[in-house]
Amino acid sequence: MPRAKRRLGQHFLTDPRLLARIADALGAGPADTVLEIGPGPGALTAALAERAGRLVAIEKDPELVPSLRARFPNASIIEADALEADWPALAGPRFLVAGNIPYNITSPLLDKALDPPRPERIVFLVQKEVADRVTAAAGEPAYGALSVGVQSVAAAERLFIIPAGAFRPRPKVDSAVLRLVPLAEPLVMAAEQWGFRRLVVGLFGFRRKQLARGLRELTGWESARVAAALATAGIAPDLRPETIAPSRFAALLRALVDEGWTPR
Repeated sequence: MPRAKRRLGQHFLTDPRLLARIADALGAGPADTVLEIGPGPGALTAALAERAGRLVAIEKDPELVPSLRARFPNASIIEADALEADWPALAGPRFLVAGNIPYNITSPLLDKALDPPRPERIVFLVQKEVADRVTAAAGEPAYGALSVGVQSVAAAERLFIIPAGAFRPRPKVDSAVLRLVPLAEPLVMAAEQWGFRRLVVGLFGFRRKQLARGLRELTGWESARVAAALATAGIAPDLRPETIAPSRFAALLRALVDEGWTPR
């Protein structure tokens, strides 16, 4: 087992039963292409290679690439930063994504995985707290901007927990397996995503404020104009962001745009 590098956020999982469960959660078959993010020493890679028809793996650590290429001659091992690589160009138009991803780049990797064109399925091993936030429903304590952003374009499930003691080196927190299935009809279209993100992140920045007040601060509008947009979206002005479902945020975005809001 190679020594994990803290600067790359490496924590290796080697239990074959857990690795098989992760690979099974992806549901890859002989007709599928799987793109693995951060294969590390290749433990999950082996389980994915047994199931997928084609495997492409992106590894940033140059010291791990030669051994991966020697161990998996039928896979495409790409030495690159997964955040900068063009995933569809490497994997093709239809692909699945899996990975035990570094904790320190979880959010940008989730963003990239859910940018169009999206994979058919995504299974990531992430911090349990992140999985809880991604899958939280409106009104739950963990619900926030991350929940809304992901659920606006994908169905999210926390499948099972993997304790910290299963990793080498041992992280400070437990992990969880997160499965994302992009929606056939996303709540927001690609052209709306910037405005949607600006709205959601902005309102959760006023988490303890009622929506009407938060919107006045976000848009700079007077009360009547904000009230009109909320009425169009069918949202009561005294509600708070943590109680609003992703679909209502999408409706609110469109109502604001119809009223003349230009996200900045």
